[in-house]
Amino acid sequence: MNASRQLLVVDDQAVNRLLVSRLLGKAGWSVLQMEGGEQALAWLAENAVELVLLDISMPTLSGQEVCRRIREGGLGGPGIRLVAYTAHAMPEEREQFLTGGFDAILVKPISRASLEGVLSELGLSGVKPLDGVEPL
Repeated sequence: MNASRQLLVVDDQAVNRLLVSRLLGKAGWSVLQMEGGEQALAWLAENAVELVLLDISMPTLSGQEVCRRIREGGLGGPGIRLVAYTAHAMPEEREQFLTGGFDAILVKPISRASLEGVLSELGLSGVKPLDGVEPL
């Protein structure tokens, strides 16, 4: 098992941040929570993190704009992985997210299986299985 990994979840809805934090905390991740893109960009300018889950529909700065700024500014450290965390799942939207700099898409509402699937897709499932569920 790997040491604790660090994740930043950025969502304007506290309940969404809490759900991700609980699920990934149980899987051995150290989870930081932020409610907006400006706050996340400021933090990422000074800190490295392995994974960022970005809500697409946030006020002020969308997740897509935050993703663009992270990629253009080289924020968050080398090898940072960005996941679009969204209820938008139409094929054209998914393609737009991926071509816009996201590494993967996590569709709300999330489940243990969908979260573990994204972690596995990104090669990050080597921490503890979620609630005893074996990695995919």
